[in-house]
Amino acid sequence: MESHLAPPAMPPAPAGADAPIRITLPVEGMSCASCVGRVERALAALPGAADVAVNLATGRASLVLPEGTSPFRVVEAIREAGYDVPETVTAVTVEGMSCASCIGRVERALLALPGATSASVNLATGRAELRHVTGAVTVDDIEAAVRLAGYEARRLDAPQAASPGERQEREAAALRRDLILAAVLSGPIVVLDMGGHVLPGFHHAATSMLGAGYAWLQAVLATLVLAGPGRRFFRIGVPNLLRGHPDMNALVALGSGAAYLFSLVSTVAPSWLPEGSAHLYFEASVLIVTLILLGRTLEARAKGRAGAAIARLIDLSPKTARRVEGASEHEVSAFDLRIGDRVRVRPGERVPADGTVTSGASFVDESMITGEPVPVKKDKGGRVVGGTLNTTGSFDLTVDRIGADTALARIVRMVEEAQGGKLPIQALVDRVTLWFVPAVIAIAVLTFLAWLAFGPAPAFGHALVAAISVLIIACPCAMGLATPVSIMVGTGRAAERGVLFRQGAALQALRNARVIALDKTGTLTEGRPRLTDLVTAPGFTREGVLALAGAVEARSEHPVARAIADAAREAGVLPEAEAFEAVPGHGVSARVEARSVALGNRRYMERLRIATDGLEGEAARLADEGKSAMFVAIDGRLAALVAVADPIKPEARKVIEALRTRGLTVAMLTGDARATAVAVARSLGITEVEAEVLPEGKVAALRRLREAHGPVAFVGDGINDAPALAEADIGIAIGTGTDIAVESADVVLMSGALGGLVEAVVLSRATLANIRQNLFWAFAYNAALIPVAAGLLAAFGGPQLSPVLAAGAMALSSVFVVGNALRLRRAGAAA
Repeated sequence: MESHLAPPAMPPAPAGADAPIRITLPVEGMSCASCVGRVERALAALPGAADVAVNLATGRASLVLPEGTSPFRVVEAIREAGYDVPETVTAVTVEGMSCASCIGRVERALLALPGATSASVNLATGRAELRHVTGAVTVDDIEAAVRLAGYEARRLDAPQAASPGERQEREAAALRRDLILAAVLSGPIVVLDMGGHVLPGFHHAATSMLGAGYAWLQAVLATLVLAGPGRRFFRIGVPNLLRGHPDMNALVALGSGAAYLFSLVSTVAPSWLPEGSAHLYFEASVLIVTLILLGRTLEARAKGRAGAAIARLIDLSPKTARRVEGASEHEVSAFDLRIGDRVRVRPGERVPADGTVTSGASFVDESMITGEPVPVKKDKGGRVVGGTLNTTGSFDLTVDRIGADTALARIVRMVEEAQGGKLPIQALVDRVTLWFVPAVIAIAVLTFLAWLAFGPAPAFGHALVAAISVLIIACPCAMGLATPVSIMVGTGRAAERGVLFRQGAALQALRNARVIALDKTGTLTEGRPRLTDLVTAPGFTREGVLALAGAVEARSEHPVARAIADAAREAGVLPEAEAFEAVPGHGVSARVEARSVALGNRRYMERLRIATDGLEGEAARLADEGKSAMFVAIDGRLAALVAVADPIKPEARKVIEALRTRGLTVAMLTGDARATAVAVARSLGITEVEAEVLPEGKVAALRRLREAHGPVAFVGDGINDAPALAEADIGIAIGTGTDIAVESADVVLMSGALGGLVEAVVLSRATLANIRQNLFWAFAYNAALIPVAAGLLAAFGGPQLSPVLAAGAMALSSVFVVGNALRLRRAGAAA
């Protein structure tokens, strides 16, 4: 996943004050929770740094710094801590330069971009190259900076920097290569050392045949393993150890290095060692490296699958588009599309950019955005989203969003931010792992001294084996991966199901919610009033009344009037009205086809001296159901009773029942009249109702619910409900695929379907349960096996754990944690 540097959405700073900026960038070389702590400490030491967060699974670091702070200081701090920030070079052509001062001006403009580390401009070729933190700067940013300097920049056809997925694949390929080489070189050592355990007499035959070469062959092969595939552990681990900040690599380097050096001394100068203690542990040193490489290879593959949801979203963007120019069309790179371009989309093609349909019609599969499997009809004026799949028809669209502004890019960015975030539960892990590796080294030293003092002869060999086993088995990889990998998979799965967690912490907040409070209009209901009932009086027909009533209401702008007019229009009966008159608070009247027509409440009918007794019973029934009823009079006679209501969403009852089944209290907050609100709540099985409340009243209602029941989640449309969304412990916005950036919300239901709420609750609970399982495994594993590695069982006559088995167990622990997190890919309310 690609990272970026961008200022956060924050209120303007007071005059004279520096506005804070959020910097997010990738970090390479981290392998365990100790690495995370070290990078966090390095970043926290920067002047003015705040809100520092480092994520092991995504390999990203973020922090808030005062405005004007160079991102390169962040890069330097990370590198001084022993890690690296990947960089890339982006090139453009620059027009208008004429002298050396032009070069300096363009270079200064480029170096002012966030994440820029160096710039090079060539006057002869007109080419400018900017080296920057990967993902920090886009070509659009560079073009804008060059234009600001007074020149024009154009894109090159050169390929862009490698994607995060490609970088991850390169890392996995390098691990596989090192693993194969280590296994090939380790094989003869394992055969020579352990063959005697399988074939009686093998050891004697091998030593007799090879003589002194028996030990020297193992020494040469072990040297190749540690200097080749194992060099990665020493290259990172030893400098960190010397800085006083040991990490997982340091533990592996110490363990395998100690076994190797002891074996080398036993081979070259056995007289230097205590009598009877000269043994070869070359097989332990090479198998430690090989098994840990195996674990990292499996882990890299699993982490690749963990981020597959976002990778699939990114891959949905088509690489080419069919741009229409006049009467002809040309295939161009989707990267070259500009706002205002007209693009043709044929059956079976993916939409290349966000836009508006200008001609043609089709059904578009938007499941990759909304999670809804049913294709949506699109005709002239309809909005389409880049990456969605056109099914049967063909249409032209006008591009109105490109690049980072597209819905797909915004979704990917939100999910990346969520995956890079930290849950409050991670704070406990960070506190523990801060001192974990130094504690393990101390335990290894104490283990060595204890065996040396009290162990059986040859005590030195037993002491060395036990100390190495402690170092290897206690690598804290599983601890560091336990939380972030689950967040990565959980938020990715949620995105596939049409649910966007804008922050990782929202997962835990929703898991802890005890109350789900919902807005009514547009959330529980469709938000569009419809004609629901038309009860005619004797002597009148439904079609005749609908035509006349619809004609009158078509002249009114009231929402209720529009519902009646729309119903008449859909029925194909909508004549013209004349002499229209509106009586505020009462009703409307007009002449239609030479007939006098009036619609309104009981007071209006009384004013017109029209009796309503015949339909009063129906009017009372409709009012009890929360519907807005009006009488219709034609030529001075009561003709009908019409009722308009905002229909409840079809899935609302099922969703409310599912939430209550999961132990949640469900409440409804609305500004509607109490009678209407109570009727809707009663039909849905909701007992907690707050009606006739303004936005500020919803905030007060949420506070009352929190005091009565506990943490509250509020579900609204994200616009009128912004204060309530901000007040709630977790704000959930009902959105659409093209309007998902609801700043007040923590979670966005992209499809607008209420069923996404159950998905969000289920996925939050599943993710937190998965994190707890991972943390239990990680801590229980170390608590149980460190004493075993130290020789607790051997002290009571049991076996002593070998370094080889310790390396295997350590690798297995990380693979288990990642594999357990991958189970979330099948989670969901419908899974």
